Amino acid sequence: MESRSTKTYFSFILQLLGVAVALTIFLYLLVFSHTLQWEKVWEYRALFLKGWLLTLFLSVLSLMLSTCIGLVCALMAASKIPFLHYAAKIYVEIIRGTPLLVQILLFYYVIANAVGLQNRYVAGVISLSIFSGAYISEIIRSGVESISSTQLQAARAIGLTGFQTYRFVIFPQAIRHVLPPLSGQFASIIKDSSLLSIIGISELTNTAQQINSATYSTLESFFPLAIGYLLLTLPLSLWSKYMESKFRYET
Repeated sequence: MESRSTKTYFSFILQLLGVAVALTIFLYLLVFSHTLQWEKVWEYRALFLKGWLLTLFLSVLSLMLSTCIGLVCALMAASKIPFLHYAAKIYVEIIRGTPLLVQILLFYYVIANAVGLQNRYVAGVISLSIFSGAYISEIIRSGVESISSTQLQAARAIGLTGFQTYRFVIFPQAIRHVLPPLSGQFASIIKDSSLLSIIGISELTNTAQQINSATYSTLESFFPLAIGYLLLTLPLSLWSKYMESKFRYET
């Protein structure tokens, strides 16, 4: 147990060092570089902030919706009802077998247009959630299946219902197995939101592209972009480490 805590501690320190190095490079470029023209990009700081906040908003909505989709799909895949089981399998295989960019375009220009959905932000969140939900479904399914069948038999032996078995036996143990890949998938959702610029959503990446086009300052425009995504994904990584230590049990 001690060695695991030490490993988590050193991992946290390494992440902090990585952030410190990135900030040091940024400050060096900002203060000491005479060839870069930061003043041009600084004029667009409000636009950067607006794009960052929109990315945060879209990502949070997509995180919640994709988690719900993934959980429902995982339960359908585990169902003994053939229709539900195969419907979940087909959904996962189709989504994982096609690029996200193609799915966004098809959903917005074909499906959303067919049903009269004109709001590009809603369409973007739904398409991103459907894509990520397939991966989250497989993460949850693998975590549940990692639990020994003897524990299911023990739960039935003491009279637990199916719901109680999942609530008190399966999920508390499965969560420690799914947290690392789940946090990685959550970070991917944030980064994948950059593809929503293809349907005209002015999130962070789209904003950086606009500023680059206006100032012709490529590094000055895209370096803050990297910092902006790091500020969104790093807390997820730290949260994952905290939750892993909280749900770590002796076996």
